[in-house]
This record gives sequence, C-alpha cells and structure tokens, in this order.
Amino acid sequence: MNQSVRLLVAALLGVCGNPWMVANEAPDSINYELDELEVLGTRATAETPIAFTNVTSEELSQNNNGLDIPFLLQFTPSVITTSDAGAGIGYTSIRVRGTDGSRINVTTNGMPVNNPESHVVYWVNTPDLASSMKDVQIQRGAGTSTNGAGAFGASINMHTSGLASSSYGEFSGAYGMYNTHKETVRVGSGLIRDHWSLDMRFSNIGSDGYIDRAWSKLWSYYGQLGYYNGGTSLKLVAFGGKEQTYMAWDYASKEQMAEFGRRYNPCGEYTDTEGNTAYYPNQLDNYIQHNFQLIYNQALSKNWNLNATLFYVKGDGFYEQYKTKRTLTEYGLQPFVVDGEKVKKSDLVRLKKMDNGFGGGVFTLNYNTDKLDLTFGGSLNNYKGHHFGQVAWVRNYVGPLDPLQEYYRNVGEKFDANIFGRANFELYKGLSGYLDLQYRHIHYSITGRSDTYDWNIEQMQKLDIVNNFNFFNPKVGLNYRINPASRAFASFSVAHREPTRDNFIDCAPDRLPVAERLFDYELGYEFTSKVFSAGVNLYYMDYKDQLVPTGQLSDTGNAVSVNVPKSYRTGIELMWEVDPIKWFSWKGTVTFSRNRVKNFTEYIYEDEWTNPITFDLGDTPLAFSPDVTMHNAFNFNFGGFDASLQSQYVSRQYMTNAGYKEQSIDPYFVSDLLLGYTFNNIAALKSLRLGFTVYNIFNEEYENNGYAGAGYYVDNSEKVIYRYAGYAAQAPIHVMASLSVKF
Repeated sequence: MNQSVRLLVAALLGVCGNPWMVANEAPDSINYELDELEVLGTRATAETPIAFTNVTSEELSQNNNGLDIPFLLQFTPSVITTSDAGAGIGYTSIRVRGTDGSRINVTTNGMPVNNPESHVVYWVNTPDLASSMKDVQIQRGAGTSTNGAGAFGASINMHTSGLASSSYGEFSGAYGMYNTHKETVRVGSGLIRDHWSLDMRFSNIGSDGYIDRAWSKLWSYYGQLGYYNGGTSLKLVAFGGKEQTYMAWDYASKEQMAEFGRRYNPCGEYTDTEGNTAYYPNQLDNYIQHNFQLIYNQALSKNWNLNATLFYVKGDGFYEQYKTKRTLTEYGLQPFVVDGEKVKKSDLVRLKKMDNGFGGGVFTLNYNTDKLDLTFGGSLNNYKGHHFGQVAWVRNYVGPLDPLQEYYRNVGEKFDANIFGRANFELYKGLSGYLDLQYRHIHYSITGRSDTYDWNIEQMQKLDIVNNFNFFNPKVGLNYRINPASRAFASFSVAHREPTRDNFIDCAPDRLPVAERLFDYELGYEFTSKVFSAGVNLYYMDYKDQLVPTGQLSDTGNAVSVNVPKSYRTGIELMWEVDPIKWFSWKGTVTFSRNRVKNFTEYIYEDEWTNPITFDLGDTPLAFSPDVTMHNAFNFNFGGFDASLQSQYVSRQYMTNAGYKEQSIDPYFVSDLLLGYTFNNIAALKSLRLGFTVYNIFNEEYENNGYAGAGYYVDNSEKVIYRYAGYAAQAPIHVMASLSVKF
C-alpha cells in the first residue's frame, strides 16, 4: 500500500496527532482502518454540533446475556426500555426523550432497519445482533441526515464487526431464572494473505419469560466475507434470525393482577366446552428475517473516499390468535344454525400473515482536509409488503369452511429516495460551522381489503390509498472547540415524518393524516479530562401536526391518531464520569424534561363509535414521556475482577395524552449488580470469563409499559365513564450466570 493511501486513511478517520504516524504500519492495520470508513456517512463526530453517545462493543458485551439491544442501551441519556415478557427477552422496545420506536431512525452499516410501513424496529427478529456489533451511536434529536424512516426524536446507528487482524474463536453461554439461556459461537479467520477475511456467528436464545407463557425461542446468525486490496474493500454481510414467541402484549389490569397475580397473561384465554378457563397453546408470533449487504469502499485519492452499498431484507411471518365470540360476517363466514338457534358469533382461530421484501442502495462520497469535511450521500429503496389473514378454525361451525380460508388481503408499496450534502468547515481557529441539507421523496400506496369489517358497506374495508411526500430537512450549527478538553455547540434542525400504515388505514375518509414536522433546537457543552468528564445539553423540540391518540375512532370503530397542531418536548440532559482512582469510576446521566400537547381535546364515545363527547383539557403530558429519567453506575475493576452497580429511575408516565393518574405507570427505581472475573492466558485459551448478574437487586415491583383507553358503562340506568388500563409487569429479583471463553 502506498504512502498517500495511508495518509488518506489517517485523515478520514481523524487520527489524533501527527498523521505520518501510520506510514509504517502493517497492511492488516491499514485494511482495518479502511474497514471503518463505511459508517462515516451518517455518523456524528466530535466536531458535529448535536447530542450523541457512542457505545462500544465492550460496553455492549458487559450486559449481553441474551437481552435485546434496547436493554443494552438503556443506560444512555434519556433512554427507557420496555419488555412484554418482563425479563428483557422477546418483544422489547426503546424510547428516547419520550419518543417511541416508530420515531427513532435505526440503521445498520448505514442501511435502513425500520419497517417502511410501521416505522417500527422489531428487535426480536434479529436476536443477539449485539454479539456481532462493533459499536452503536445514539443521536438525540433530529441528528444528522440518515437513510430510511425520519429521525423524529432520535436515531440509532449500528456498526457491525469490522476486520479482525488475527484468527479467533469464542464461545459464550448464560443461564438464569425463568429458564433463560443464551449460547453463542463466534469464529473468524483474521486477515488471510493480506486480502481476505471471514467471520461467522451462531446464537440460540430462549426464555420462559416472567409473564405466564410468555416464552421465546430465538435463533440467529451473522456472517461476513471481506476482501481488502490497497485502498479498496468489499464486504458481503448476511445476518438474520428466526423467532417464535408466545404473545404477552395484551397486558393485565391492576384488578387482574390483584386477583390472579402479577404474572397473569390474558393472551389466548378462552372458556372450554365444560365451562373451564383454558389457554390456547398456539397463541404464537412467528417470523423469519434475512438481511444481506454488499458494502464497497474505495479510497479515490488523498482527500476523497467513496462508499456504496446494496442491501436486501426478506421477511416472512404470521401470528396465530384464538378470538372469542367474534362476529362471523367480519371473517367472510355465514351464520349457522345449531339446535334451531342461529349462531352469529363464535370462537375462532385466525392467522394474520405478512410476506415482504425491502431493498435498495446507498452511497456516500467524502472529501476531507484540515479545514473542510464534506459528505455527499443518498439512497434509493423500495418495499413491497403483502398482508393477509386466514381463518383456521371455528367452534362448532356448520357449513363449508375452506382450510385457512382467507378473509382479507392488501399490499403496501413504498418507494423512498433521499439525497443530502453535509459540511463541517472551519470559520475561525477552534470555531467550525455545520450545514446539512437533505431532500427526501416518498411514494406510498396501499391497495386491497383491510382486516376491518365496514358495516356501512357490509364488507371488508376497501383500501385505495396513494400518497406522495416531499421533504426538505435543513440543519445548521456551530461547534466551538474552546480547548483540547472542552467544546460548546448549538444547532437548529428541521425534520419531517410521513404517517404510518396504521395512520392511513384507521383514519376516517374525511380526516386523512398529514405529515408531521419538527423544529429541533439544541445547545450543549462538554468537558473531558482523565479524572472528570461532564456534559450538558439543552433541547427544545417543537412539533407541528404531531400524530397522537386522542380517543377518537374511525368510521369502522378503530382507534386513530390525529394530527394535533402544537406539541413540544423540552429539557436538560446532564452527563458525567468521575475516575478518581484507577480501579473505580462513577458514571451517570439525568434528564429533566417537560413534554406537552397544547390545548388537548379528549374524545369518549357514548354509543359504540358514534356520538363522541369531548373534554377540553388544556395543556396535557405527552403519553409515555416521563419528566425525569436517571441512570447511575458505580464501576469497580481490580486485576481480573470487575463489578458494576447500575441503577435507573423513571418518573411517572401517562399512558394517554389526557394525563389521568389512574392511567399512568408509577415511577420506578431499579438496580442491577454485575460481577465478573476474567482469567487471561490459561493454557491454550486467550481468556476465560465468569460472570454473575443480579437483576432488580432490590426487588422493585414495577411496570414499564402499558395501554389505556376510556368508554362508558351503565350503572343503575346512568352512564358512567370508565378508564381502563393494562400494564406490563416486570420481573422481581432474578439472577443469571455466564461463561465466555476466547481462543
């Protein structure tokens, strides 16, 4: 490799000190540095005027006993997590600054991960991806221009494992309460003949879950084949997973928990022919997903670098449900007669299926000098998703019932294209400007029949939805490097987000949703030294037409989200790390925020989904947006021994935008204790690590998610409002032991 390419690598990666220091490095280290360039297109750096946190593979592995990625990121600023099964495995989600997963942009190696229709990331579809992760960057606020779903509160940029300079092998396993287990095998060739490398991983994760029957069976794989030659690298990456989980997303009310216990799971419950309570054994969610990426990186000259990637995601799955007393005509079935009585409603088993493909390409072109860093990028991708439902069984049905009779089918198609240009440029010594301009075009259509029966036309709701969106998302800012230890920054960003599939399907024909807009104002300061580091970030996120549930229903009775004219999130984020002595550190974050809908109106329906009654409530809290979140960690490291006491506090969360305490999640304070000892260079082993983790060590009784709504009931001929709520109970104190062996 010639010297100019080596200098290019150093410049692009921002190597501190004299760039000539890499001139005599070995070829494998140069290839390793080239391998890192693929993530720069959407990544923030120390000169980017936004709030972000980097999480290394070492930090991920500290807690990686099978927990989903959201739980491995839960100790970063303004983050809270949820778990349907109650123990962090299975269906989980993440919120940042109160924004839910459908508003958080997620990429892997720059490729979009969010489902193009729902905008949600189903982490359970790619279990144990953290074991193949090099690092993760969380950007809070609008962040830098990215690919895929709009970053409408945060973005998560994941980078998978890079080139390992030498061969390796690793086995890690864990076992704990609720029959929770994880087995992972990783192997890698290292650099072969200065050009090739191969890495593979296989994982199996399982858990009975804390909630009754909320078990998970998860399998996953990861593989990458890399070729490196001078300033060129080409990688083929494949990863995916298969999941099967018993449903736990109906949650339980406080009354049900008091009667049946906190582990009660209403999913799959029915009454058998003898009048006894039973649970349908196949109340399951099943999904298989495969991800393929072909990543090309080319150093064009001393100052220019090109990255281009093709990707394809294939998903296929269904969930099976036992439904009680369902109206047969809603499923394309005719009423039948039993013992002279006409049966219009009956128990049945339905399957909701989807089969989708999502693919495209992205590129970034980077130019770098001492005073100017330019990035041009963009993407084109296309998605096609088939949604259809089938009836598998009807209790006591009389008449023709085709096996797996189909009762609805529709197709969603989405084309998404964006192009952006970003520049960091020196204005004065220590002061740099930032400009990021993105144009995004979306074409989205849904055709066919939905899963909702329209009683007005006495057939399944017809779908013929076509929408086009054109967004311009500018971002500007200043970054001031006060001295080598501190910097200050300020930025203003505009972001847009198109409505989701459900927003379109569930709306009334005369109330079509419109795109949401965000004005994001950020102001921050950071100080870093060997002994003490700290940061403060102030933000104001001003929303126009944010889609929120108000209690309104569509013409077919479905709950809808409605554009509200004004809402906002504002707060202050504090971060610190104290390292007074070699073997001890104290790290923490706290966020104080205020999250409000202005002039909120609640809707409650008197008769089915007609005759709504409204309540003007003024300014109310945004749902699932706590005013205070806090993370704290005391870390000890002495010789081969390490320990960490990690704590999280989350203040009250209201589950609707109406702000009623009886429909809220109580504040909780939860702590985990992590213990480990590492033996190095034992016989033929590089290392052997034994770990022991005590989750929820102080046995907090808490919930971290739920749902709520309102309606009417009749009491002594008088209509009374009732407000119902379900809660995701979390596990009390439980333990996990782990073993990791590296060869």
